[in-house]
Amino acid sequence: MAHSHQHSHAHSHSDSEGLTLAFWLNLFFAIIETIGGILTNSTAIIADSFHDFMDAVAIGLAVFLEKVSGRKRSAKFSFGYRRFSLLSAVIISLVLFGGAIVMIVSAIYSFSEVKAVNSLGMLGIAILGIAVNGFAFFRLHLGEKANKAEGNVNFNNRAVMLHLLEDVLGWVAVFVGSIVIYFTNWYWIDGLLAILIGLFIGYNAIRNLLDTMKILLQSVPENVDMEIIEQQLEKIEGVVEVHDFHVWSLDGAMTVASVHLVVTTSTTDLNSIHQHVLEIMQENHIDHPTVQIESGCKTCTLND
Repeated sequence: MAHSHQHSHAHSHSDSEGLTLAFWLNLFFAIIETIGGILTNSTAIIADSFHDFMDAVAIGLAVFLEKVSGRKRSAKFSFGYRRFSLLSAVIISLVLFGGAIVMIVSAIYSFSEVKAVNSLGMLGIAILGIAVNGFAFFRLHLGEKANKAEGNVNFNNRAVMLHLLEDVLGWVAVFVGSIVIYFTNWYWIDGLLAILIGLFIGYNAIRNLLDTMKILLQSVPENVDMEIIEQQLEKIEGVVEVHDFHVWSLDGAMTVASVHLVVTTSTTDLNSIHQHVLEIMQENHIDHPTVQIESGCKTCTLND
C-alpha cells in the first residue's frame, strides 16, 4: 500500500491586501453616501448606504478570515484553515442578499409618497461611486486574474469583487437616472432604480452563495473530469481495477483526490505505477492526491 500527497499553496498575498482596500473604501464611501442621501433626499442612495455599511462589516470579517485561512495545519484542522475563506464568502453573500431585500422594501415604500430629489447631487455622488468602487473592483480583479492564471479560485475574493462590480453598475444606473430626473422631474425613477439595484444584487448574491455551497458540499470541481481520469488510470500497465475514487475542492483553489488501485500480484514496479498516477493527477489539476495501491488477492472493504 502506498500513499502520496503533493501540495499546492497558490493563495496570493495580494488577495488579503485587495480585501483590506475594499473594506476601507466601502466604509469611507458608506459615510459619504449617508450624508449625500440625506442631502439629496434620494431613497436609492440612502438604501445603498445602509447596504454598504453592512458590506463593510462583512468585508472586515472577510479580511480577518482570509488571514486565518493562511494558517498552517494543526492537530484539530488537519487540512489547515483554508475553508475559513469560504465561510466569509457565505457570510458576505447572505449580507448582500439581506441588504438587497432592505433596498427593495425601502424603494417600494417610497412610492407611497414620492418626494423631490436633488438630481444634480445624485449625479455627483454617482460619479464618485463609480470612481471609488471601480478602483476597488479593478484592484481585486487583478488578483482574480492572477489566481485564474494559476488555476485557482478564491471565493472570498470573488464574492467581494462581484459586490463591487454590482455597485459600479448600480451607480451607472443612478448616474443615468439622475440625468433623466433632471430633465423630466420623474422622481419615481429614484425608487425604481433602488428596486432594480436590489434585484441585481440579490440575484448575484444567491448565485455566488450556491457556488460556494458546492465547494462546502464537496462537489467535483468543474475543471475535473473523473471519468477521463479513471480511464487514464485503468490504462496504466499493471493496474486491473480503479475504485473508491473521490475528488473535491478544499477551498476553490486546492483540489483533493483519493483513489484505490488494484494491481496484479506479479507487478513488482509499484514505484513506477505510483509515479505514473501522480503525473496523471497533476495533468488533471489535482493538487493533493492520496493513492492506495492494493494487490489483486486482497478485497478492499471500501470498494463501492
